[in-house]
Amino acid sequence: MKLYKIKKSKIDKNGLYANCNIEKGKKIIEYKGKIISIKKSEKDPKFNNKKAIYLFNINKRFDLDGDFKFNIARLINHSCEPNCEVFGQGLKVWVYAMKDIKKGEELSYDYGFSYDEDYKDFPCKCRSKKCVGYILREGSRWRLKRRNKKNGK
Repeated sequence: MKLYKIKKSKIDKNGLYANCNIEKGKKIIEYKGKIISIKKSEKDPKFNNKKAIYLFNINKRFDLDGDFKFNIARLINHSCEPNCEVFGQGLKVWVYAMKDIKKGEELSYDYGFSYDEDYKDFPCKCRSKKCVGYILREGSRWRLKRRNKKNGK
């Protein structure tokens, strides 16, 4: 039995949902795609626009382009309070449960976007209690909170 199923998401369009209870640490799904050089991903306009980007950095030389219909894992949405995390193993990327996930719960992970000038182009719709309103990696959210506090927000 597959651990996930595709359903309409409360976060964004479609998402992956737990098809059964999933234990913390369980390998859920491989993030599939095409291995490309980092030089290519930096030059390719496909990765420099405002449309959905399904790109993972694998190592110092390669990225994984997951923008393919066969990559079901691309449907996992970002959350500021994720229940999954992503790890690379060699040239493969896997999604794991970072805590126990109940049947019917939407799978999510932190997309890990950095805090830069473009962060406002990526609003977050996760609606979690910890949501900062933008898709920012956990380690960068303090910058937005500090900026908002400084501006009286």
